[in-house]
Order: sequence, then structure tokens, then C-alpha cells
Amino acid sequence: MFMGEYRHNIDEKGRIIVPSKFREDLGKQFVVTRGLDQCLFAYPLTEWRILEEKLKQLPLTKKDARAFTRFFFSGAIECELDKQGRINIPQTLRQYAHIVKECAVIGVSNRVELWAADKWDGFVEESEESFADLAENLLDFDL
Repeated sequence: MFMGEYRHNIDEKGRIIVPSKFREDLGKQFVVTRGLDQCLFAYPLTEWRILEEKLKQLPLTKKDARAFTRFFFSGAIECELDKQGRINIPQTLRQYAHIVKECAVIGVSNRVELWAADKWDGFVEESEESFADLAENLLDFDL
């Protein structure tokens, strides 16, 4: 399970250090793709395969299903950690997530999210104000 928040800078070549706490569970190779809320999602290969199977079940006849699947898979890349524990994030994904320099790397249960630090800070600030409301809306899920 992934949890916690870390800050790292992305270098001029698009490389970022993956926090050591996440490396073992992500594995030497894992998938990074466009996520929701203008961040990037990183999945261990086992979690990616589970998600891939679920997305395959979406009806091809539904426009939203086709659009989501295209968006999600077209942005996906398989990453491999280098000897320093870094990955290279392609320019297209960095642009999507607005990652220029400082990056927030957060653990979210079965995935890791990479955010432009300023976007993450804004999300946290906005969410703090409505956290109680969010929790109340999720009571039906027995949290």
C-alpha cells in the first residue's frame, strides 16, 4: 500500500527520484499515465493489469468509455528505475500535469500520484475546507 507525501525536483532531462519508500512496491518497472485532476498515476505492473482488465470490460459502444480508455492508455508508458532510483517522465506527460520543477509524489493506496507541487498545494487547500463534507458524502461506503 502506498501512503505519504514527498517532494522532489524534476531535472532538466525530465528525471525525477521515486521516493525510496515507494520503490519496492512499485517494482523495477511500472506504468505511468495521465491521471485525473491533472496529475499522473503510477501503477505497479500487477495493479496495472487489474485495471487494464476492468477497462477492457467497458462497452465499446459507449462514447465516454471509448474516450476514457483512449485518454488513459495513450498516455501510458512503462518506466524503469535507473541506478539512482529515478524515472524519466516524457514531455507530454509533464505538460499534461504542469510539472516544471517541484513535484509532489504522494501515495494513494494502490497507486502513486505525481503532481506539480503548486497544483497539489492548491488541491490540498481546497480539499481541507470541504473534508468534512466529503467524509459525510462517503458514509454510504461504510468508512
